[in-house]
Amino acid sequence: MHTPQGCKPEIHYPCRWHYRLIGEDRAALYRAISARINADCCTISEANVSSGGRYCSLNLEVTVRDEAERLQLYQLLSGDPAVRMVL
Repeated sequence: MHTPQGCKPEIHYPCRWHYRLIGEDRAALYRAISARINADCCTISEANVSSGGRYCSLNLEVTVRDEAERLQLYQLLSGDPAVRMVL
């Protein structure tokens, strides 16, 4: 789907949403997710490791009910000290 620059994409809720968490410790990333999201409600898969091996990433897929929940999850995950970045 192509959206013109400056326009928000139209999202129909509830929907499955994908986050990518990047950090230095894979186990700590798993803990950051499990502390905030019920493991039965999401899918977690391992993603890339940086070329130098310092950073790793996990893909998180979860159903969100609305934009407020989607943004809240982003904030919660971003606020964990083990998480360097959420995409």
